[in-house]
Amino acid sequence: SSYAIAANTNMKEGLWEITVQMEMPGMPMKMPPQTFTHCLTKKDMVPQKAEPGHECKMIKHDTKGDTVTWVMECKTPEGIAVNNGMVTYKGNSFDGVVKVKHAGMEITQNMKGRWIGQCKK
Repeated sequence: SSYAIAANTNMKEGLWEITVQMEMPGMPMKMPPQTFTHCLTKKDMVPQKAEPGHECKMIKHDTKGDTVTWVMECKTPEGIAVNNGMVTYKGNSFDGVVKVKHAGMEITQNMKGRWIGQCKK
């Protein structure tokens, strides 16, 4: 099972602060980074921001060593968005990238995460 593999991942469970820097081709200005918090566990290692009005489902999910990859499909008001993501955990931090194909565009989201404490119950 992928959970048994995930148990060996060098990732600290808890509340993470995640900063996303978006890059869009043809954008004259850099978008300001967005920061949010997300509770991550060995059962749920995909850092994601819940977007209102977006219905997402995991298509594929894999863990190899400290790297988690996934494909997620989200229904948005503008159509289907496909997210191809990858993060590599380093204990209490991670680096990752998500490529989002949506409405004929490809957006790159560079992610950095850091562990900030326990999850609120």
